[in-house]
Amino acid sequence: MSAQKPLKLIVQIPALNERETIATVIADIPRRIPGIAEVEVLIIDDGCTDDTVSVAMQAGANHVVRHTSNKGLAAAYQTGIDTALRLGADIIVNTDADHQYPGSEIPRLVAPIVGGVADIVIGDRQVQQIEHFTPLKKALQYAGSQVVRWASETNVPDTVSGFRALSREAALRTFVTTDFSYTVENLIQAGKRRLTISAVPIRTNYVGRPSRLHRGNWNFIKRQGAIIARTYATYEPLKVFSYIALACFIPGALLLIWALIVFVGRRLDLLTNTNEQSLLVGSVLVMMALFTFLIGLLADRVGGVRRVQEEILYRVRATQVTDEAWRREVDARLGMLERTIGAEPPPVAHERETP
Repeated sequence: MSAQKPLKLIVQIPALNERETIATVIADIPRRIPGIAEVEVLIIDDGCTDDTVSVAMQAGANHVVRHTSNKGLAAAYQTGIDTALRLGADIIVNTDADHQYPGSEIPRLVAPIVGGVADIVIGDRQVQQIEHFTPLKKALQYAGSQVVRWASETNVPDTVSGFRALSREAALRTFVTTDFSYTVENLIQAGKRRLTISAVPIRTNYVGRPSRLHRGNWNFIKRQGAIIARTYATYEPLKVFSYIALACFIPGALLLIWALIVFVGRRLDLLTNTNEQSLLVGSVLVMMALFTFLIGLLADRVGGVRRVQEEILYRVRATQVTDEAWRREVDARLGMLERTIGAEPPPVAHERETP
């Protein structure tokens, strides 16, 4: 049996003007982790206007990738995934630049992936035990996670946690389409693709400043709710449109049945009611249900094409990552060869002639 390939871990940190905390975040990242041969730090500069990047490099960051302007957390997360894959990452950990997530929790986070029992691991903040969270925020987090668990068919307690680890396979199949937050969308994607998802309880650090991602709880709920609905409809279009069609068909069918009863009753001189309104409204609702169901069928066929496109995208990205690894290996070998050729020959020892 061949020896297992040494694993490379890249910790990606999306950052926007986080000069006050970025050095602490980087210093807190362990560089020696059981089962990991190499640990590197990648900073995603999402349009910083301060000296976050220079502070990060001085603190020990290995790589920086830049956005020319602020593109949002979701775009920064996707840029980090793509860059980490090109840099040869076998495991990718995403953490926040505000130091909400302690770096000391990374070994526990990646352990299920190192052990080969998970594709994605989510850090469970144990929201109900966080003291500085208000009861309202805890209740909203719990309700929201319940909805996401149902939509994703997973059992992740903290579905909006940004502290997560991905295997290379999971990263290759990750693609963000929203412009707000990646957490919910990627979890639903992973659940529908039948990736193995685990969760580990973690502790968190207190972050005093308000979130830069949203403008309060209700703004967060509104935007995340839209992402859940859109993503679920993307992966389950026939089911979604069938539910909508059923909501129209049931009252429509009941109204048509009542219209039929009135019609028969009038013919038998048992009723004197009119049935025009029931007949009209019932017919409209049944027709709406039929058209909605047909739209669901079309959306389901479009979804089949999307699944093929996702597989093509996966194979293209996998090929690009493999080619990049091959180029790095060739460059390394050429560099070793150049150093060997360019080295001065060792001195030759001459024996002294005896008279």
